[in-house]
Amino acid sequence: MPENEKYSVKKIFDIAYAHRLLNYKGKCENLHGHNGKIEIKIESANLDEEEMVADFNEIKEKAGKWLNDNLDHKTILCQKDPLVVLFKNTNQKLFLTEKNPTAEILCKIIYDNISALGLKVKSVKFWETETSAASYKKS
Repeated sequence: MPENEKYSVKKIFDIAYAHRLLNYKGKCENLHGHNGKIEIKIESANLDEEEMVADFNEIKEKAGKWLNDNLDHKTILCQKDPLVVLFKNTNQKLFLTEKNPTAEILCKIIYDNISALGLKVKSVKFWETETSAASYKKS
């Protein structure tokens, strides 16, 4: 296959989560929830011995497990958010970010963590709503 040609596959996951944006003026400064959608795209110039970029089941097992364990049905907050102290004294499941948990920041977090599982992630797209999405990829 020529160098500029590649195969790709994508897997889409749904999660439910709550978050708020620290030091933001607008609706998102309040704690609120979303039903998010995450698209993970994997790319390769070569197919494996089964003639696949990656097995959809492997993507589901690795990426799906990470998303379920870390983001799904969690409250996602910046570690500097004063709500962190309040929630730590409850049974609330938290996922803390270094920066504001925007869709853009969540894309990069997902990209980095799913890539670390051995999948050749090309890009991550994160829909906060059905009409609003962010994406991240390394060039």
